[in-house]
Amino acid sequence: MRHLDQLQIKILLVEDDEDDFFLFEDLLADFQSIQFDLDWADTYEKGLQAVQRCQHDIYVFDFRLGKRTGLDLLEEVVALGFRLPIILLTGQEDRETDLAAMAAGATDYLVKGTITSALLERSIRYAINHTRTLVALQEREEQYDLVAQACNDGLWDWNVQTHEVYYSPRWAAIIGHGEQALGRSIEEWFDRIHPEDNERFRADLREHCQRETTAFECQYRIQHQDQTYRWVSSRGMAVFGPQGQVLRIAGSQTDLTHHIALYDYLTGLPSRALFLDQLQRTLKRTQRQRNYLFAILFLDCDRFKLINDSLGHAIGDRLLVEVAKRLTAALRPGDVIARLGGDEFAILLENIPELSLAEQVASRLNRELEQAFELEGHTVYISASIGIALNSDPSQQPEDLLRDADNAMYRAKALGKSRYVVFEDTMRDRVQALLKLETDLRAAITNKEFQLYYQPIVSLATQDIASLEALIRWHHPERGLIPPNDFIPIAEETGLILNIGEWVLQEACRQLWDWQQTRPDLPPLSISVNLSRKQFSQPGLGQQIQSTLSEAGIHARQLKLEITETTIMENETMASELVNQLRALGLQLQIDDFGTGYSSLSFLHSFPLDTLKIDRSFIEGLVSDSEKSEIVRTMITLAHNLGMTAIAEGVETQEQLRWLQTHHCDCVQGYFLSKPLPANQIETLLATPNGMFANQLMATPA
Repeated sequence: MRHLDQLQIKILLVEDDEDDFFLFEDLLADFQSIQFDLDWADTYEKGLQAVQRCQHDIYVFDFRLGKRTGLDLLEEVVALGFRLPIILLTGQEDRETDLAAMAAGATDYLVKGTITSALLERSIRYAINHTRTLVALQEREEQYDLVAQACNDGLWDWNVQTHEVYYSPRWAAIIGHGEQALGRSIEEWFDRIHPEDNERFRADLREHCQRETTAFECQYRIQHQDQTYRWVSSRGMAVFGPQGQVLRIAGSQTDLTHHIALYDYLTGLPSRALFLDQLQRTLKRTQRQRNYLFAILFLDCDRFKLINDSLGHAIGDRLLVEVAKRLTAALRPGDVIARLGGDEFAILLENIPELSLAEQVASRLNRELEQAFELEGHTVYISASIGIALNSDPSQQPEDLLRDADNAMYRAKALGKSRYVVFEDTMRDRVQALLKLETDLRAAITNKEFQLYYQPIVSLATQDIASLEALIRWHHPERGLIPPNDFIPIAEETGLILNIGEWVLQEACRQLWDWQQTRPDLPPLSISVNLSRKQFSQPGLGQQIQSTLSEAGIHARQLKLEITETTIMENETMASELVNQLRALGLQLQIDDFGTGYSSLSFLHSFPLDTLKIDRSFIEGLVSDSEKSEIVRTMITLAHNLGMTAIAEGVETQEQLRWLQTHHCDCVQGYFLSKPLPANQIETLLATPNGMFANQLMATPA
């Protein structure tokens, strides 16, 4: 900007008194360093017209302009949007008038009779320079605001000393508010942060305020006016005082609504959408290059849920971040890795020579992940189940390829985890069959296609039925009778097992009551019902069972619940509470598949159980395998020492039966004595005179 000393300035005086005009002109004539041209408007109207032409560098208004005032003229000029250096002349010192002039937009004011040439020159210099500075500053602010809006950023400025915060209009708009809807407090911001992100946000801010980081930066969720949460990114830098105290922090806030759709907020990796987009581009390349080979790796972290549940979600998130870092470091620069959600990752290996390279990468990734992770004082170990799918057809769709790799990953997990499996077409057929089975299973619940069969549990002492185990069968309208092993795993995975399990419990109790009412000649019976893992962990199980017993009208001692030892060992504390609740109802509890778990002996002393059922895998080869014989003998002894009944499952031969009776096993069940039968055939069996299994047992020593 040039100095006023080097300018010929043009002045407009709006004054209705000719004598005052000449006095003003004389004052200007005494200026030492400013050359000027003076124009005169002797009425309010002429003055307004001259101002609107913007031909002058400075404007001087007299307060008295006939019926109007210079203050009126000033307010009208400002209302028209002009930003001009204006000096107001008043006849006497009137503080209220002077303050009103400054509030209306006057740059300065002077009192007639006290004005000297030096004072007037100083006022003109000040008015011109001050106005030019304000105009330049406003232009820069407008430019900055335009840039900030163009880059989708909202601005914030937190004065830590006064506790006031400036939020720009764009900042407010990001969360659905108008500028006037927000106050000036920091709570307007902090109270809107998602509870799960609040501590992380404050920790990042605290680290910067303690100069542990060069800048503050955090991605988090903030509540929108519509009560939903939006992902945003805040960045800022602090200004520190001479004693190191934080004076203010200023920065920007960016709306990540679009960004989050493409990138994972936690790891920064591409999202599923971006990965599929890249996969689509790669598939188009194969249409131009017929021999172009690439591979999709679908990776799922083994044991992640256990770590996440036991150590908390914060540790789980840290683990996922570290997993992402290791995977990225182990890949080639051109490979693409994405986080699909949870603990699932997808990797695109471009332009590989053959399948073996993808297999080598999968093995390398697992070796990297099997190294210990040190997380906030915890040492954790994981591995990965990995599915590999290769491109085979240029017409394939991205989702199909990803699904193939996903199916292969599930096969790897089923084979024992910590391994990779290459996709084969038979896997797709199997998955489609399972999907069809799931659809039919949902219909089966509605159409009541299930039926209960009952397998006798025989007392070796009395040679009679001691109890019945209720076993579900599915009468499929097209496939006929489907055994439980073919559909129970699907029911477990989909959660349908809860509805099915509730029906089994109700139907078994109803059937027992029906036998009691219609066949009083039958011996007293009890029925065993299996509880699935999901049933055992659902809230209100005890109340549900009690209601079922009350509705059926049978005694609690007539119902035995079978629970696998694996189910108990998954959460011993929860299991202990539930077992005590069930025992308090008067129910009998049985441990099913005993010996197949990983900690069989450790919990038996702690749980009030009635029966130990020896798994059929130990009964097979019982007679010929000395190791199995010793294990089963030990199990029977253990059960008796703990005051429990021992039942052997899966008895198929006369030799097995003889061995079990010789070693004082209490009860047996299996096809050698009776396969599971529908209710009407069970009635016939129950009506047989005492010693109904005498023929099978006669060769067995008493």
